[in-house]
Amino acid sequence: MKSRSILIIGGGVFGVTAAIELRERGWQVSLLDQGEVPHVDAASTDISKVVRMDYGADAIYTEMAEQSLDGWLRWNATWERPLYHADGFLLMTRRAQMKPGGFEHESFHFLTKRDHELHRVRRTDLRRLHPAWNADRYGDGYFNPNGGWAESGRAIAKLKSIAAEAGVRLHDGAAFGSLVEKRSKVTGVRSTDGREWKADLVLAAAGAWTPFLFPDLQRMMRTSGQPVVHFKPKKPAAFRAPAFPVWGADIALTGWYGFPATPDGIVKVANHGPGVPITDPAQPRVVTDGQITLFRDFLGETFPSLADAKIAGTRQCWYCDTFDGHFWIDHHPQRPGLVIAAGDSGHAFKFAPVLGNLIADVVEQKPGLWSHRFAWREAAVAGSDGARSKK
Repeated sequence: MKSRSILIIGGGVFGVTAAIELRERGWQVSLLDQGEVPHVDAASTDISKVVRMDYGADAIYTEMAEQSLDGWLRWNATWERPLYHADGFLLMTRRAQMKPGGFEHESFHFLTKRDHELHRVRRTDLRRLHPAWNADRYGDGYFNPNGGWAESGRAIAKLKSIAAEAGVRLHDGAAFGSLVEKRSKVTGVRSTDGREWKADLVLAAAGAWTPFLFPDLQRMMRTSGQPVVHFKPKKPAAFRAPAFPVWGADIALTGWYGFPATPDGIVKVANHGPGVPITDPAQPRVVTDGQITLFRDFLGETFPSLADAKIAGTRQCWYCDTFDGHFWIDHHPQRPGLVIAAGDSGHAFKFAPVLGNLIADVVEQKPGLWSHRFAWREAAVAGSDGARSKK
C-alpha cells in the first residue's frame, strides 16, 4: 500500500505528539516550525505545566486526564530521567465549606465516585499541613495525590528527539507563508522564504498563531496573553512538596494557580484569566507593573511569606482560546486536505500522552472516544470558564 504523507505546521504539544503517532501508523511525516523546537514563545515552552485530572463533573476531560496521568508515568519509567513530578494537586476555596456547583465541590465528588482517593483539607488541616497558606482566608478544599506537574519545555524537547528517531522529518526555521492548493484542495505548504513542501494532508497545529495564519478561524478562536511570574524566595524549602504542592486558590473564581519550588528555588505563579487580547503576532510579550502589583496583592493574602520574594523572571504565555474553551481538532469543512488541531485554551499540555492518538484518529477519520467534543462547530455564546469569563 502506498505510504500516506502529511505536513504538520507547528512543533508544540499538538504537533509533536501527532507527528510521533502518525509516524508509528506508517505515515511519512514532515514537521515544520517557524523557529527551533521547543520554540521559545510556544505555550508549552516553560519550566512547568500542571498535570491534573480535576475537571468538575466533566466526564470526557476527566477520562482523558486519567489516561494521560497513566501515560506520564509510563514515560517516566522509560525516559532517562522523569519529567513528570507526582507532587499532587491542592485545591482550596475561600468559602468556609465547598458548595454544590462550585469547581472544588464538583471535582471532589465526581472523582470520589470514580474511586479516586482524595484528602479533604479544611481550615485546620491547611494550617497544619500547608503552613505557607493563609488558613484564615481559605476554609475548605481537598488534596488529590494523583496529579502534579511536568517540565514542559524539556518534555517537548524529549518528544522532538523521539519524533526524529522515529523518522519524522524536522524542519526548524520554516515559517508558514501560505497553503499550496490545487483545484481547491490543499496539497502543501509554502514557507515565507519561498520553499515548498507537498503532502497528501496538511495538519495545522500552530498554537497561538493559528488565528493569524488562518483568519477564517477568528470567529471561533482568538489569541490571549496570560501573565506568569517566577519568584525566588529566600527560603525555598518552605515552598516545596509535600507541604507546598501544585495548587489552585479558588481557581474557578480567581484564576490563581502555581507550583512548588523547582530544585533551583523558583516558584512559578500564574493567572488563568481573561488575559490580554493579542491582535498582532509581533505584539510585545510583556507582564506589566500593574499585573505584578496584582500578583503581590494576591500573594499577600494567600501566601504572605512569598509576597516580597524577588522576581526571577516574567513571561506572557499566549493561549489559543476557542469560544467555548474546548480544543478544535477536525478536518476543515471548506478546505479539503487541511486538518486543524488547535484551541489549547490554556489546558492542553497535561494531555500530551493522549493527544497524539486523538489527533491521528481525526486525521484518519476513525471514530474516537472523545473526538466529537472537539469537532468543527459553529461559534456560539462564549463558555463560562470561571475566572476566564470575567471582563
